[in-house]
Amino acid sequence: MAQKPDFGTTRNSKDSLNRSKDSVSSKPFVPNAFNAKVYHPDSLHSPHKAFIRSAILPGWGQVYNRKYWKLPIIYGGFTLLGIAIVWNHQQYNIFIKEAKIRRDGGVSTGPYKNSTASYQDFFDAAAADQRNLQLSILGVVGVWGINCIDAYIDAKFIHSYSVDNNLTIKVAPTMLNQPVYAINNNGYIPGIKLTLGF
Repeated sequence: MAQKPDFGTTRNSKDSLNRSKDSVSSKPFVPNAFNAKVYHPDSLHSPHKAFIRSAILPGWGQVYNRKYWKLPIIYGGFTLLGIAIVWNHQQYNIFIKEAKIRRDGGVSTGPYKNSTASYQDFFDAAAADQRNLQLSILGVVGVWGINCIDAYIDAKFIHSYSVDNNLTIKVAPTMLNQPVYAINNNGYIPGIKLTLGF
């Protein structure tokens, strides 16, 4: 026996044509990309103040610029260079003392008493440590200077430039002058001009 054909006399309650509309309508989600926070330059933020503060106390200019994450880097550099200065100064004193004892023919009681090196070798080692000491002192001056320059540049960006999403690019056709050495029948070359606005 075959099944009786359905001529549409019964309606399915799940049929989409017969379904009633939802009483609450929702709007489609559209991200709000154009209402992002706009950062304008701070005309009261002084790059000169940031530079002077960093020159007085390293890191003070970074605190003024609210760049707190740079403080451990600055003071870490000063700490490492300070350790190098102390170490090289101690080694210099040890080597110079040992060299003088050996030059004068005395008996060494220091850490190198069993060494067979001549007094000239100890003078050379002392000179190398003195050079390293001077380079470490120069490094402290360099880190201090970089600290001041960094504070000035950060403050200049805060003072003078805006950081926002208002960036534009414009592409337009243009005609370019040919260089003197490449002149032929036409004096112009077609090109594309890009204009950035921010």
